Amino acid sequence: MKLWFPAIIFLSTSYASAQPTVKEILLKIDAVQNHPATKVESEMVVHTKRFERRIKSLSYVEGKEKAFTEYLAPKREKGTKMLKLGDKIWIYYPQADRTVTIAGHMLRQSVMGSDLSYEDMMENDSLADAYSGTLTRSDTILKRNVWELELKANSASSAYQKRKVWVDQERFVVLKELLYSATDILLKSVTIKKVEQFGKRWYPTQIIFKDELKQGKGTEYLIHNIEFLESIPSSQFEKRQLRR
Repeated sequence: MKLWFPAIIFLSTSYASAQPTVKEILLKIDAVQNHPATKVESEMVVHTKRFERRIKSLSYVEGKEKAFTEYLAPKREKGTKMLKLGDKIWIYYPQADRTVTIAGHMLRQSVMGSDLSYEDMMENDSLADAYSGTLTRSDTILKRNVWELELKANSASSAYQKRKVWVDQERFVVLKELLYSATDILLKSVTIKKVEQFGKRWYPTQIIFKDELKQGKGTEYLIHNIEFLESIPSSQFEKRQLRR
């Protein structure tokens, strides 16, 4: 998910011999989700009981360690900037001319009132490194054959100790996720509504994030444009960019 920031037992005998292992599937998911560098124009639509908020942003992302986001709209959010470097996040608020470090318990707070937390953005480990599990059954989502995986975290420090993941058998794009605590409490759900092709790549462009412990209809994340780059100048991820 990221936003930086989103298993099947096939019935035929012929498929069984070619069925990949869970580790192989997770490695391919990582390969699809992780790119050397991307430039993303996106919009978050935060649905609440009373109103709807639309937040537009432009982000530069390098791997899982670096991300820089500038919020473009609405007016009260315009100019707010966020920088992520490894396990640290800084946010610059232009109205107060102040930079805030997000750490500790603050990581559990909502990002711009959405169903995403800063903790969600801090997930740096690949799925293949962070989780192991089983391939349970086949299913169909968005008219695509998917594998359903049940995963358990390899470390007690992972934000989500258990996950259920539905992944496209051919494209290895994750189409649905359910994220659980160690005690099987459903914490978050991620549902892909639309996947589009950019060159040779397939990428989700409409995603619904839902904090299952909150009321509301969730947060819709829309990707309006994405560019896959070879690299991004290192200066883009310097703290001084926050005040520019």
